[in-house]
Amino acid sequence: MDRRLRRAPDAEWVLMYRLGLSRQRIADLVRAEPATVGHHLVIARRRDPGLEAAHQAVAGVKTSPSPKNIARMEEILTWISAEGRLPRHRSEDKGERSMARWLSERRREAAEGILDPAYRDGLARLPGWAGNHRAATDEARWHDRLAQLVDFRAEGNDWPRHHHYASEREHTLGVWIHTQRYKRRRGELDPAKIKLLDEAVPGWQAGRTRGRPPRR
Repeated sequence: MDRRLRRAPDAEWVLMYRLGLSRQRIADLVRAEPATVGHHLVIARRRDPGLEAAHQAVAGVKTSPSPKNIARMEEILTWISAEGRLPRHRSEDKGERSMARWLSERRREAAEGILDPAYRDGLARLPGWAGNHRAATDEARWHDRLAQLVDFRAEGNDWPRHHHYASEREHTLGVWIHTQRYKRRRGELDPAKIKLLDEAVPGWQAGRTRGRPPRR
């Protein structure tokens, strides 16, 4: 795995995306976690509104999901129908965790408006899928908040405060990062999100240090 600390958004990854490569394909090529690549691309799309259109223009020539991928979707839908519930991320069964990750990825794509029509039509058979994208929207909002925090820190600001804040922007980010720290302490924060936070904003768990900053 590529363990170098990359400043988001990584120019090489953004270029690959602009040339039509998918998030998963980029992750495979650079030996990075798909979630890490996805975080970089979220920031890149925020900074360059035309990036997604450029990606789609090139990626539009690619074929729809392979028969193997469609079969995987059908397998998951059959499992859900038989079990009467969605797969759980924290299941002790490795196969169930894999299905949960697959669905999370499709929700993310749906929230970003890039879900392939073949998946969209197939998943429409899943009760509540078409009308309830709350989980996908929440996931997209989480990555957007992280991107905003990266920008906030890159501007030379200290960690945002949720009390005694100087602006609504700082308040929003302060509440968000306070929530992430709280969930981390309680063991409720997804390990993948902890990893993204560690890579994107090192020191996020400690936050502001007490007292005056050291003299330079």
